[in-house]
Amino acid sequence: MSHAKYPAISDLKDRARRRIPHFVWEYLDSATGDEATMHRNRAALESILLQPSILHGEFTPDLSTSLLGRSYPLPIGIAPVGMSGLIWPGAEKMLARTAAKEGIPYTISTVATQAPEDVGPHMGDQGWFQIYPPRDKSIREDMLRRARDAGFHTLVLTVDVPVASRRERQTRGGLTQPPKLSGRLALQAAICPAWLMGIYQTGMPRMKLMDSYAEQKTKLPSNQHVGYLLRTSPDWTYLAALRDEWDGPLIVKGVLDARDCDRLKSDGADAIWISNHAGRQFAAAPATIDVLAQVRAATDLPVIIDSGFTGGLDVLRALALGADFVMMGRPFHYGIAAMGEPGAAHVIDIIRQDMIANMGQLGTRTLSELPNRLISTQ
Repeated sequence: MSHAKYPAISDLKDRARRRIPHFVWEYLDSATGDEATMHRNRAALESILLQPSILHGEFTPDLSTSLLGRSYPLPIGIAPVGMSGLIWPGAEKMLARTAAKEGIPYTISTVATQAPEDVGPHMGDQGWFQIYPPRDKSIREDMLRRARDAGFHTLVLTVDVPVASRRERQTRGGLTQPPKLSGRLALQAAICPAWLMGIYQTGMPRMKLMDSYAEQKTKLPSNQHVGYLLRTSPDWTYLAALRDEWDGPLIVKGVLDARDCDRLKSDGADAIWISNHAGRQFAAAPATIDVLAQVRAATDLPVIIDSGFTGGLDVLRALALGADFVMMGRPFHYGIAAMGEPGAAHVIDIIRQDMIANMGQLGTRTLSELPNRLISTQ
């Protein structure tokens, strides 16, 4: 029934837009500046062509892969999205449970509306913890301890937010931190009863992990964005310190320059995550798919990629160009905003079925065969 009603992620996106207040939509679906990078991501993906094949007989493609010593049924995972519980009440736990059932990674954001210990019981063995680097060493060490104790085994350091981006469309939408339902925002919420009922049940979302340090350690004013007040812009020394303090896999997220790869490896990164923050940080950034081949050629570390991916064909494009894994954030939030918790599993099934159909066209039985079907765009 779900495929008949929502056959594509774009259908979930349309439904999600109608079910969440406008100011929430502007937070989820916007980028920075003139949003050129967000549009560039999409256009660049669509420019990657793959060569179909004929007379390859019947087969069922194998979509499984491995990453950082773990096996996965699909080469995809759930990327971190800040304030998920604003987009749909209870989102973090919904996504964690889906990841556990489907056997794919779930990455919780430092600025999620739930703390690691709240989500840990729901995620099985699929937890990745994304960290915006705290300025205070004791806060950093305590965050890592809490993440580890909650069962998160992989750490993701985000490095592409050295300063706050402007996100003008989000600002025009009226979202404040912490969020408040007053004036026009309350009117927008009133016409989205399912979302509003969920907010009544969960309470107005806040950055629970970061708030715990603002209240306990820094006494920062509550009307400011605590995430930006607590965190710093990391340097190479910070990466080295983080490597010493975390004994599991360490991924560096936000890489766009292949020249950084050698040092990232020598300084202890276990994987490189190509990202332009889905266009939310810098309007003149290259599309992630456009730098993938250069990064792949520059390192033997696993390469993860995100930003602009909306379906199984996009995943195949990235794998053909050398990526090992693709992470997505917005599609999963479209899914749960459209359908509630079942929407996240539906997104995975859309991607899975899309991959199977397109691999049938390509005649590729395994993911490792995809580079052979790439049509050069040079």
